Amino acid sequence: MAAEARRYLDLAAQFLRPRSCRLVAIGGLSGTGKSTLAAALAPSLGARVLRSDVIRKQLFGVALETRLPASAYVPQVSHRVYDTLRRRARDALEAGYSVIIDAVSLKPDERQSFAAIAEAAAVPFSGLWLEAPAATMDRRLQARRHDASDASPEVLAQQLRQDPGPMDWVRVDASGGAAGCLAAARRALGLG
Repeated sequence: MAAEARRYLDLAAQFLRPRSCRLVAIGGLSGTGKSTLAAALAPSLGARVLRSDVIRKQLFGVALETRLPASAYVPQVSHRVYDTLRRRARDALEAGYSVIIDAVSLKPDERQSFAAIAEAAAVPFSGLWLEAPAATMDRRLQARRHDASDASPEVLAQQLRQDPGPMDWVRVDASGGAAGCLAAARRALGLG
């Protein structure tokens, strides 16, 4: 019993040790696999995932699978979504948790604002930009069911017409399966 008690005590002490935390942002056009990658990375980082699609639904007080009208995607609403992402990321980092932000992040100022959150919290920041051929992203969007995202092939077509500006995030090939994307992201983050 003494040995078992010692193991429990050691385990408790391990959980109480301050962990180093970090902020990882995963961006890319709709259908690149951001949410799949975020969910797969979270356990190895001990991270909380903040997903823009989920936050948007929460701001409107609807179930995650409820399709929102186009008015929920106007710039003013998107600003509120990104402000909420930043606030929640800042709060989680201050509490000692690593954070993964899952959002398209098509605008340079959106990407830069995430890096600024990490800098203010004095934690490492990594931005991953997922890329895949348009046909692959389109196919994924058409196959998507029961998801918080309202992205459609039409939304993707609009995104493809926009210039994301200078990209200083690590580009990750997301054209293959989820396992390949995860392996590439883990390498980019120094997780082996």
